[in-house]
Amino acid sequence: MFRPLSLKTVRWRPVEGEGLEHLTVRTTGSSIRADSVLIGDEGSKPYGIRYRIECDPNWCVRAFKITATSGERLEMSSDGEGHWRLADGTPQPQFDGCIDIDFTGTPFSNTLPIRRLGLAPSDGTIRLRVLYLPFATFEPRPDGQLYTCIDPGRKYRYEAADRPFTSELPVDDDGFVIDYPDLFERVL
Repeated sequence: MFRPLSLKTVRWRPVEGEGLEHLTVRTTGSSIRADSVLIGDEGSKPYGIRYRIECDPNWCVRAFKITATSGERLEMSSDGEGHWRLADGTPQPQFDGCIDIDFTGTPFSNTLPIRRLGLAPSDGTIRLRVLYLPFATFEPRPDGQLYTCIDPGRKYRYEAADRPFTSELPVDDDGFVIDYPDLFERVL
């Protein structure tokens, strides 16, 4: 459904407040690597973040490293089937089943399941368990999310499983969010 990706650069800014994300995604051998820098705020706490996400060719997250300008850091790896470990090898069974990740300050998190699942309207709504990481605390937790294809390769519905939040996300030819109503807008 989506074309193969070799190199892509995208920028988003929050609809409210100040901030900016600069993301570059490239295919490197047998992996897909996303590198990004963000500035923004979560609630009243400002942040400066740098992250790297490594995916296999099927867009399953295999590792991520996130570092805040304040010095906080988290690095984890996955077998691609939802079994996570910290950088020192410590298993994290509380995240079993989480194939995708969701970082609070970036619409790129939505690209991961959208590209990985390749949904069609006939698939209905798919429920996912993701590893969610808020920038304010750097304390990951499992999160339930729902995805529905409205128009293949063009528009998807994202719903939070545990609260009343729904958003229809238009995407470009590569599956990257163009507009995240009330939260983010694409500037490049």
